[in-house]
Amino acid sequence: MNKLFPTQEVGSLAKPSWRVKGYRGAPLSKEDVTEALEWGRRLEIADRDILGKLLTEKDSPKKRKAVLEWSSKYAIKLFEKAGLDVYYDGEQWRSEMYEHIIRNTAGFEFLGHVKSFDYRYFNKAACISKPKYVKPFYVDEFLFTKQNANGKIKVPFTGPYTLVDWTFNEYYQKKLRGRVKDFRRRKLEAKHEFLFDLINEVVRPEIRNLIDAGAEWIQIDEPAATTDPTEEEMELFVESFNATVKGFNCTFSLHNCYSNYGILAKYACKLRNCSQLTLEFANRDNQKTGVGDVRVGYKELKLFEDYGFRGKYGVGVVDVHTDFVEPPELVRDRILHVVNVVGDPSRVCASTDCGLRTRTWEVAFQKLKNLVQGAEMARKVLK
Repeated sequence: MNKLFPTQEVGSLAKPSWRVKGYRGAPLSKEDVTEALEWGRRLEIADRDILGKLLTEKDSPKKRKAVLEWSSKYAIKLFEKAGLDVYYDGEQWRSEMYEHIIRNTAGFEFLGHVKSFDYRYFNKAACISKPKYVKPFYVDEFLFTKQNANGKIKVPFTGPYTLVDWTFNEYYQKKLRGRVKDFRRRKLEAKHEFLFDLINEVVRPEIRNLIDAGAEWIQIDEPAATTDPTEEEMELFVESFNATVKGFNCTFSLHNCYSNYGILAKYACKLRNCSQLTLEFANRDNQKTGVGDVRVGYKELKLFEDYGFRGKYGVGVVDVHTDFVEPPELVRDRILHVVNVVGDPSRVCASTDCGLRTRTWEVAFQKLKNLVQGAEMARKVLK
C-alpha cells in the first residue's frame, strides 16, 4: 500500500446485544431488533430487513449461524463506512481471543473464569495432554470476511506465547517432574516444550490453512510478551515468534499493548519476518494538540529505533479505553510526532491502540472516522 499513513483497526469490536442474545438462543427485546435495523440503515445495508425477520424467528442452529454472519457483515461495513484502509470483521465469530482457540483444540480443560486486564474475565484452561489440531478455528471466519470485505484485510491471530502463558501447564510439568529436579529449570523447560508443541501441532497448521485460503496478512497478537521480562523468557518469546512465522509466504505483524516497551524494544529487532509492530501509545498520552514535548505518551517509541527495529509501526493514535473521541487534529499531531521520531513517514501506519471491544459501536464509529480524518490531515501537511 503506497498511501502514507494507512489506517487500520487492531481486531475486536463489541458484539451487539442482538448478536449475543441471538447466538445464545436467548429472547430478544424490541429494542434489540430496533438497534439492529437502525445500524443497518446507518451502514446502508440494503437487505437489513432480512435480519429483522431473522431475529424474531425461533431459535435453531441455522438461525444462530446466520446471526453470527450478520454481525460479522455489520462490523465489516462499519469499518468500511468509517473509511479504514485495513480491517477485519471485529472478531464477531470468536467467543474471546484466548478461549476461541483453546476450545477448538484438543488437550485442554477449562477450569473457570479469571479476571483479566481489560476484558473483565476470560475462561482459563489447563493443558492436560499434548495439544492436537482438531479443526480450523479461524478459516471460516476469514473466508466470510474475504467474501464480504471490499478492502485489505488483516487476520488477528492470538499468539502461542500468550496462549501458553495464560494456561496452567499441568501436563508438561508432570511429564518433566521425574527428570528435572530444579523447580525453576523444570518450569522453563516445561513451558518451552508446551510452547513448541502448540506451535508445531496447532498454530502453524492453522496458519498454513489460512494462507491456502488466501490470507495475505496475519497479525500475531501477543499481549503476554513481556509478562516475565527476564532475558531467558524474552529470548523464548522471540524464538516462538520466529518459529511461528518461519517459511510462510505471508505478511506478518506483531501486536502488543499495555506492556513493558522498554523491555520489548530490546528484542524487537530480533523478530524475523515481522513487517510491522502495532503498539499502544494513545493510552499513555494526553489530549493536547501539538508535536514535540507535548506528546508525552510516545517517548518509548524511540527505544525501538535505538535498538535497531527497521520495520513499520502501526502506531496507536486512538485510545480504546475511554469514550473521549479524539479530534482529527489530535490524531494528526500524534502521527506527525511519530514521523519526527522515526524519520520516515512511509514506516508509519495510523492505528487504534487495541481492539475496540470495550466501546459501544457509536463511540467506536466516531473514533474510527476521526482516525481516518486525522490521517488525511497529516498527509496534507507533508504534501
